[in-house]
Order: sequence, then structure tokens, then C-alpha cells
Amino acid sequence: MESSLGRRIFREHQRVIVALGILLVANIVAYAAFVYPLGQRVANIQQRDQTAERTLRAARAEQAQAAGTLTGKDRAAAELQTFYGDVLPKDLAGARRLTHLRLPQLARQAGLRYEQSSYTTSEERGSTLSALRISMILSGSYNEMRTFIHALETAPEFVVIDNVSLAEDDPSVGSLVVTLSLSTYYRSPGQ
Repeated sequence: MESSLGRRIFREHQRVIVALGILLVANIVAYAAFVYPLGQRVANIQQRDQTAERTLRAARAEQAQAAGTLTGKDRAAAELQTFYGDVLPKDLAGARRLTHLRLPQLARQAGLRYEQSSYTTSEERGSTLSALRISMILSGSYNEMRTFIHALETAPEFVVIDNVSLAEDDPSVGSLVVTLSLSTYYRSPGQ
């Protein structure tokens, strides 16, 4: 009975059911032919947009890094110019003035006895700088040596401690003899 009822309904509403079927097939064809491909294109466009956005962010980061490197290089060049111009002695005479009186003065202030010193110059290979090498012999207590070295390291003059050699002078009073190898640098002539 149900099948005869279904046939009867189909016959009575055949036009509407066939029209709905045709519309359903037309919708499926329209979806397959137009909507689905357009959806894929939109998805591809969104994917390309995201890729382009990532590439743009990477390019901006790279540009910022390059600008930072350039700024850092300019700053380093300016600091190097300041170092050469304000910190290092201008010439050998300036290097001698810087060390000849100042080193014995620092030794006396620390309570050390200034025994002797010698000076030699050398040009640094592949550099625009020359070195004034100083060898000093001082005597006094260990604490006086520490005070002198601290004063030398914190002084505004640019003097590098290359080597420190300690020897016992008089064991009964705890006196030491220290031999210091020091250097300062200056611009080579003609640079």
C-alpha cells in the first residue's frame, strides 16, 4: 500500500518533483563547474597572500638588520676615531710624556721604590700603530704592588700591562722586586 501511495503522490506532483530534480542536478552542475573552482581560487589567493605577508615580514626584518649593522658599523668607526684621536698619544713624544713621568709618579704614590726603566719602540706589522715598550723594575711590598697595578689599570692613560714578574728581595721584611713589561701605542709616523 505504501508503494501505491508513493506512486500516486509522484503522479499528482510529477511536475513539481521533476522540476525539483532538474533544479537539484543544475545546482550540482553549477557547484561543480563554478562554485568549487572559485572556492579553490580564493583559497589559493589567501595562501599566496599569507606567503607574501611572511616574505614581506622577512624582508622588513632583513632590512632592519642591515640598517642596524650599518648603524653599528658607523658607531664603531666613530668610536675608533675617538680612540685614535683622544685616547692614544698622537706620536712618540706624546707616548713618552704619557709614561716617562706618570709611571714613576704612580709607583711613588703606591709606596714603591722606582729602581729603573728602559724604553724601546717598535712598529706593529700590518698596523697604523707603533708601540712604545717599557720595562720597569720596582721594589716594595705585595700590597704596594697591588695598589700600583690597580692605579695603572684605572688611570686615564692608555698603558697595557704585558707581563709581571715577581721576585723576593728581602725575605725578612717581605720586600718584593717586580719587573713590569708595559706598552702604549701611538700613530706611526706618516699615518
